Amino acid sequence: MKRFGLVCGVLLVVGAGYLAGAYLGLYGRHEGPGEVSPVPIPAAVLNRRADVQAAASAPGAKHILFGDLHVHTTFSTDAFLISLPMIQGEGAHPPADACDFARFCSGLDFWAITDHAEGLTPQRWAETKDAIRQCNAVSGDPASPDVAAFLGWEWTQIGQTPDDHYGHKNVIFAGLADDEVPARPIGARGNVGRILRSGSRRGLFTTGLLDFPNRQRYFDFAHFLEELSAAPLCPDGVDVRELPAACTEFAPTPRQLFEKLDQWGFDSLVIPHGTTWGFYTPAGSTWDKQLTAGLHDPDRQTLLEVFSGHGNSEEYRDWRAAHIDADGQASCPPPSKDYLPACWRAGEIIRQRCLAAELGAEECEARATRARQHYLDAQVSGFRTVPGARAEDWLDAGQCRDCFLPSFNYRPGGSAQYLLALSNFDDPSAPQRFRFGFMASSDTHTARPGSGYKEVERGSMSDARGARDATWARRLAPPEQEARPESVPFDPATTQLQGFQFLELERQSSFFLTGGLIAAHATGRDRRAVWQALKSKEVYATSGERILLWFDLLESPANARIPMGGSVGLNGSPRFRVRAVGAQKQQPGCPDYSLSALSPERLEHVCRGECYNPSDERRLITRIEVVRIRPQIAPDEPMASLIDDPWQRFTCRPDPNGCVVEFDDPDFAGLGRDAVYYVRAIQEPSPAIHADPLGCEYDENGNCVEVKLCFGDYRTPADDDCLAEHESRAWSSPIFVDFQG
Repeated sequence: MKRFGLVCGVLLVVGAGYLAGAYLGLYGRHEGPGEVSPVPIPAAVLNRRADVQAAASAPGAKHILFGDLHVHTTFSTDAFLISLPMIQGEGAHPPADACDFARFCSGLDFWAITDHAEGLTPQRWAETKDAIRQCNAVSGDPASPDVAAFLGWEWTQIGQTPDDHYGHKNVIFAGLADDEVPARPIGARGNVGRILRSGSRRGLFTTGLLDFPNRQRYFDFAHFLEELSAAPLCPDGVDVRELPAACTEFAPTPRQLFEKLDQWGFDSLVIPHGTTWGFYTPAGSTWDKQLTAGLHDPDRQTLLEVFSGHGNSEEYRDWRAAHIDADGQASCPPPSKDYLPACWRAGEIIRQRCLAAELGAEECEARATRARQHYLDAQVSGFRTVPGARAEDWLDAGQCRDCFLPSFNYRPGGSAQYLLALSNFDDPSAPQRFRFGFMASSDTHTARPGSGYKEVERGSMSDARGARDATWARRLAPPEQEARPESVPFDPATTQLQGFQFLELERQSSFFLTGGLIAAHATGRDRRAVWQALKSKEVYATSGERILLWFDLLESPANARIPMGGSVGLNGSPRFRVRAVGAQKQQPGCPDYSLSALSPERLEHVCRGECYNPSDERRLITRIEVVRIRPQIAPDEPMASLIDDPWQRFTCRPDPNGCVVEFDDPDFAGLGRDAVYYVRAIQEPSPAIHADPLGCEYDENGNCVEVKLCFGDYRTPADDDCLAEHESRAWSSPIFVDFQG
């Protein structure tokens, strides 16, 4: 008996010691960058790709290379978070995984790492640089590598109001050496810095015990957060070259970001993204303030991400999620036939509850009015002001009903079309405008650049995540509230909610996509040729398929062809040519070179057993759409009148060799103003993940009366890819034609 008691005592001491060690964070490990596969891709594979493309191209055409310039690994705080087992995460996906995925899974020609700067410690930045250099080193002949990997980060800013919101931008560098890239990434101070740096070691200690078989992953995340909080902040107002090497640097606004990049002086690009994404963008936000001196750098900020795994940001609509008056006060607009503001839906939910409680029509109208204002006052947390509301209760509120795969809670004041139509008249003699080229990428958070090659594995190839079962759903959600007939104010400063509990993640999960690609018309495969194409804006965006697209202005004063992304001055009618060829259809599985390079276990973990594996058969291009935009020549010109979408539409005959059209603008000279033209090449219908994110049922008036969401959590089976028909497409970069009358 004494012996038994002694054993029990020892076990208690050991157990208590283990728990104390876990609580103190002694078991967490540093997660490194991983190891890149050294196996080269056979030259025959690259030659075959080039031959297939050449057969579909005009003689003498440049190479079209496909890439992804928006890639997160588990070096990003939010990516590490969604890797946790409690939300069906897959575990570590460090930078080496992204390199292997680009080479052996998606078969890309180039990619860039863009982990959130706010989550990168000095050690992780050093490891990121080493991983990207390693990726390039194993990619064969630098003059014709199997992949070109670029170094960058994401500057991730979220404002509380439209006035202080600037959004997210990827910063990408031409060089790789220490004397060609900054010593530190530059993050954004504010909400994102707080969210990405927030995390409780005590909370992860408890979570690790609740999920004991997977405890190490939580201990490692706690260590990740400890490393982040231990990194000292750089002092403000000091030149970047005089700052300590091992501090964490911030630039709260684009002005300060551009100033710091100027101080470094390195060749770089700054690419805005998510410009219509209402998941974090305050209602009423527009890009007007960013077209002002200091907040826009026309030399660096030359490309715009119009599509990603977080949706489409191309199309302008005339409705708004909130009306903002001259004093900055928000009011809720009434619904229209093609848009239901979420603030209005908040009022209607409360009204319906109030009427069901028989509190009287007048009282219920007053409560609906308060609910609308409470929603607006809470900004992106407005859904928290309606106690007990389910995700389904919001119907299609806040969504663009007639956009192609729109981003969640759409903000049209950040759309590509709005940006191209916008002018700044601070200097009336020289109005300022954006002249963006168009690109797309994935915004993957599982180190999977170019994940849109097949519409499979929703939980891996998109960012859709959620609790793995009902027990974890209860643990992760805020305390459940009673569905009362009255709204409640929501104050982020006093709430007990943390991190992503502020955001409408449950509905958002139905809007995550596999992501897009950037295509570059380049003179060669090397990184210098790719960079030159990016800088010249001779690039286009696709929604994931490798559609081939050419768009040229045929006549210029110098009798030279002007390709997409170019600018020209004319006094006569411009004439254009478009050529588009559909993407190659995919075969199941992976090609032999991928099977040889990666072990079966590695292939499953990184590629999920499916790779870019093209057949000889191509999809059909069904039509070409032309969009014409006439930038403002007066500040009061309404945007909707300046955007012709589509301006022209051409139906293509079924031909696997593609579609060619020519068109001109006979009105250009008569209008006597500048114009911007770009084209969309639309491919035949095919299924895609979350292509019908809400699954609306409509009444006889076309109103959405019931939704069927595709949840990221256990409520939707993991093997359900939530497929629906869509028309994949490519967007050319615009051609800017200035009137020279």
